[in-house]
Amino acid sequence: MQVFTEQMTIRWGILGCGAVCEVKSGPAFQKASGSELVAVMRRSAKLAEDFARRHGVPAWYDDADSLIADPRVDAVYVAAPPGSHLELALKVSEHGKPAYVEKPMARTYGECRRMLEAFEKKRLPLFVAYYRRALPRFLKAKEIVDSDTLGTVTSVSCRYASAAHRGLQKNALPWRWQAEIAGAGLFLDLGSHTLDIVDFLVGPLSDVKGAATNVVGASAVEDSVVMSFRTSSGALGTGAWNFASAESEDVIAIKGTEGELRFSTFGSEPVELRTAQGVEMFDLPNPAHIQQPLIQSIVDALAGRGSCPSTGTSAARTSAVMDRVLLGYYGSRDDGFWLDKERWPGRAGR
Repeated sequence: MQVFTEQMTIRWGILGCGAVCEVKSGPAFQKASGSELVAVMRRSAKLAEDFARRHGVPAWYDDADSLIADPRVDAVYVAAPPGSHLELALKVSEHGKPAYVEKPMARTYGECRRMLEAFEKKRLPLFVAYYRRALPRFLKAKEIVDSDTLGTVTSVSCRYASAAHRGLQKNALPWRWQAEIAGAGLFLDLGSHTLDIVDFLVGPLSDVKGAATNVVGASAVEDSVVMSFRTSSGALGTGAWNFASAESEDVIAIKGTEGELRFSTFGSEPVELRTAQGVEMFDLPNPAHIQQPLIQSIVDALAGRGSCPSTGTSAARTSAVMDRVLLGYYGSRDDGFWLDKERWPGRAGR
């Protein structure tokens, strides 16, 4: 196992240098203190070389094994779609290197458990890209929730809606609408961010119940989800996601005996606090490279000078919650349920 010291620079390799790496994450590995991006990989050699040239990365590959085995690479960022997270993460652990995996952590909680067990066996750190845990606006929300400003938290409400169904073609679906690659539909891709930040603020979540359905039929996966849960303090919570809506909505509301906190998962508007003293707005813009604060915390954790708030353990909790919500739709959340979609209970009558 690689042992890092506070003085060392962590040298990163990226598996899957696609769109998410262009601005959100890739440059952050170069800008974070004590961090360096030394290699990238993509199945298309032409695209891998192009990314490396444009971003000033010294090495590129068109196969994952070569990058993982590169002795210049200390830690690996798995930025491929969720369907390959388990396979790639296990390869990284076999080479004795820490991993930073995109969210959701994997397609199912069962895959998350296998990843956790592999890294625990090798005593390796495993981090997951729920980067909102390190952004200023959500840290302010946590500061407020953890203080007595809201009094006793009594309820949590999460609502999200978008017209994501428009323009979908059944013979050319984006990977986020294909269960074999994504693990489900947009609930795993987008809903995971909301559920993870709720876990961060008032979790872990328990007594989770939910239902999913496919109303529009633009794809086989769910397009509408509702759920209920209980926070760590016993308050009740609800969530609703509609990916086939004419109107857009994105709001998390945390109510307490002394006030209410409102903010969105994906927006950049100010965090709003309402109490008897009036309304306070906290304008805390996201950084240019939105994953940089979390990546910095990972680098600091690897160097032994800090900690990261998003680990495999915390991320697996979110996957477990989503599995419970989606179980009735897919009939199973075990490996391979995506191979026979005609048997999904949620598709009954279609």
